[in-house]
Amino acid sequence: MTEPSTTDLLRVPWPDGPRSVTTGPVLETRSRVRSGVTTAVDVTREALDRVRTVNPTLNALTQVFDDAALRHAALVDDAIARGQGDSLPLAGVPIAIKDNICLGPDLNSDLGSVLGSGRTPGYGGFTTCASRMLEHYRSPYTATAAQRLIDAGAIIIGKANMDEFGMGSSTERSIHGPTRNPHDRARVAGGSSGGSAAAVASGMVATALGSDTGGSIRQPASFCGCVGLKPTYGKVSRHGLVAYASSLDQIGPLTCTVGDAAAVLDVISGHDPLDATSDNALREHASDGLAAPIADVVLGVPRQIVETAQGTAAGDVLAQAIEHFRSRGVTVIEVDFPGIDFGIAAYYIIATAEASSNLARFDGVRYGRRHPLAAGEGLDALYVKSRTAGFGEEVRKRIMLGTHVLSSGYYDAYYATALRARAVIRADYATAFERGCHAVLMPTTPGTAFRLGEKTEDALTMYLEDVYTVGVNLAGLPAVSIPFEPRPGSLPMGIQLVGRPFGEASLLRITSV
Repeated sequence: MTEPSTTDLLRVPWPDGPRSVTTGPVLETRSRVRSGVTTAVDVTREALDRVRTVNPTLNALTQVFDDAALRHAALVDDAIARGQGDSLPLAGVPIAIKDNICLGPDLNSDLGSVLGSGRTPGYGGFTTCASRMLEHYRSPYTATAAQRLIDAGAIIIGKANMDEFGMGSSTERSIHGPTRNPHDRARVAGGSSGGSAAAVASGMVATALGSDTGGSIRQPASFCGCVGLKPTYGKVSRHGLVAYASSLDQIGPLTCTVGDAAAVLDVISGHDPLDATSDNALREHASDGLAAPIADVVLGVPRQIVETAQGTAAGDVLAQAIEHFRSRGVTVIEVDFPGIDFGIAAYYIIATAEASSNLARFDGVRYGRRHPLAAGEGLDALYVKSRTAGFGEEVRKRIMLGTHVLSSGYYDAYYATALRARAVIRADYATAFERGCHAVLMPTTPGTAFRLGEKTEDALTMYLEDVYTVGVNLAGLPAVSIPFEPRPGSLPMGIQLVGRPFGEASLLRITSV
């Protein structure tokens, strides 16, 4: 089989394509399947064929559900034939799911009861989190976000590669091996949702779910040249998302266009009684009035970023984005963000502390990897051996750091101080919005995708890849990264817009200015 060219892989147009609200693979596929121009089965077969051609060179998907996807697609086609297509907002849309989002052995899709067939897609598979600890784990239940996609008629093509337990910025720390960037296979796809971003950017799927704890949707979207949306904390249920840092984690979509992102968000968002942090207020759908302009748009740009990024790739992209928005009548003002320098330190204290607590459940007793013991060895040896064999180096490092900052004598010095810094960062955003800013504009990443292996031995440099993204998670706000072409023919790079709480509809509308 001839390897596809890099040009053939790319399906994401930039800079203007992602701002389109009327086109995109999600909306186009839904329209074609519903109208009978094509069938969900044919779309699914095309997607599976492309996976077989493209995935071996990218390693974006770690599991592919050929049979289950085709069974589900047939159910979608049956529903449309019975006149039920309007109830399937993602009819026939091929999607990938990050491998920290659970799929149960039987998804119990509403399609089965609608058709009276009793059949269900039954995707199953493993939920590995790209870790030896869970490499053979089969979830007994399905994540709420995944179930909502299934019920909307989306076809799950496979599970997407990731950094182990979401701890990384390059998708190099995975038991399945690294994911490669579709624009340059010698470079990383970003992380931790690198498999999701690469699958979308290469055209294997129309959209993918990722999770974002400190930038893990937006950063790979920037590197791969697609749209990455991190919703407001509580907008999308976290039920069935394997927890990394519970006060920061959020599920969101990666797509080719802003309109596609809105369509997927509308399906997966909404109150879920299975998630205590799920928002239960009635909110505007992101797709409602997406093409309607916002009058007198005001964007705030953090003064500290303008100063520190000057002369860098991030600074160049930011300057071009400011010029772009001003040329379209948007008012761009500088805002003061004194807490921005605290972001990385606060994030890597709070996130690791929560990871230490969340990952304590993987002890070799209840589920996950269980290491064999020698004669006479007890429970302590079981814990040590199972966790040593099950967790990779980066995960072990973050667990130990989190345990340290929570320990007696260090809690106030580290964790409590990080919580105060978090409050300052939240106040910075609140002040910007009080000044009349509709959104805050900043780079998504310091630069374009770096080479495989370039930063794996330098933890601090790798952590600084998240310098522009972690503050959004600490503040619990929505943010979207849209592709921006720094120079003709260059690697893609994202520009980021941060919105008011639960202001996804307005935020996405601004991107089309």
